[in-house]
Amino acid sequence: MKKLLIGAGVLAVLLTVASLFKLGATLKASARQATFNEDVDKLFAGLQQYKENLGSYPVGGNAQVVKALLGRNPRNIMILVNLKTRLNDKGEILDAWGTPLRVYFSDQNVLIRSAGPNRRFDDSASVDFDDDIRSN
Repeated sequence: MKKLLIGAGVLAVLLTVASLFKLGATLKASARQATFNEDVDKLFAGLQQYKENLGSYPVGGNAQVVKALLGRNPRNIMILVNLKTRLNDKGEILDAWGTPLRVYFSDQNVLIRSAGPNRRFDDSASVDFDDDIRSN
């Protein structure tokens, strides 16, 4: 009986520790998602300022957009976008998981896509789809 109680106690401790690790992982994922959402909101604001000052959105991919926001544009206007994420060695904005964002423009809209936690750009029909897609 004593061994059974000790075994049950050990099992309870292990389950509690496992739950705490899972909770920690969930909180970390939530923090990354919150950082991504905040950064995308700031990027949308910066791109809108760019359009208001230069008449259109910047052209090109991620690195070209960063250069345009930093003043490499026809009017040499720097648009300040205070992102929590970092740039890679190519000058691309990285998402909260370390993958370069993909930025798409139309005449009136911007779409920003993150590969998400699995760091792969997935087909939306995929079972593993965790990409985050936001539009202004």
